[in-house]
Amino acid sequence: MVLSGRLKSMIFLFLALCLISTPQAGAQQNAEAGASSGQYIIGAGDVLDVMVYSESELSRGVFVRIDGNISLPLAGEVEAAGATPAELAERITAKLGRFLEDPEVTVILAESRSKVYYVLGQVASPGEYSITRPVTVIQAIARAGGFGEWAKKDRIMIVSGPGEEEESVSYFNYDKFLKDEAEGRNAVIQPGDTIVIP
Repeated sequence: MVLSGRLKSMIFLFLALCLISTPQAGAQQNAEAGASSGQYIIGAGDVLDVMVYSESELSRGVFVRIDGNISLPLAGEVEAAGATPAELAERITAKLGRFLEDPEVTVILAESRSKVYYVLGQVASPGEYSITRPVTVIQAIARAGGFGEWAKKDRIMIVSGPGEEEESVSYFNYDKFLKDEAEGRNAVIQPGDTIVIP
């Protein structure tokens, strides 16, 4: 079978796209794998304690920058976002291994700042809230001080966070939730979600 030049180019382009794995795509795949196993996934904004055994000058608290990296003496730039603390410790160990003999590295989450959601509209205290444990729509509204006087409780919007491939909007009907109807399902909020109470 003889293929035209244009068809060959299209096949090559398709295969190349299938094989390309960008750092962001890799971080997202790692995040999904970590989330499914119940492990904490580091994100931009988190504060970490990096401890190198018997090397106090290399041990320090670090902030995960917006690009997902951290900076450490000797190790330099290390990609942290999308990794679990144990995976990040392995990455740092590998980098320090070029300068130290058998370094022992431990990474501890000092403060979680990357897992947040937002509440807007007719609530007492709209704003940004951290996720330190699973949070449902009802719990999120309660945390924001409850409904305002003119809240439309049957048209609550949940806008998916930026981690989703395509932004999606789902709806929550508080009145139907009270009646235990299927349309009033009390969904769990994901990091980056925005709850809008009109």
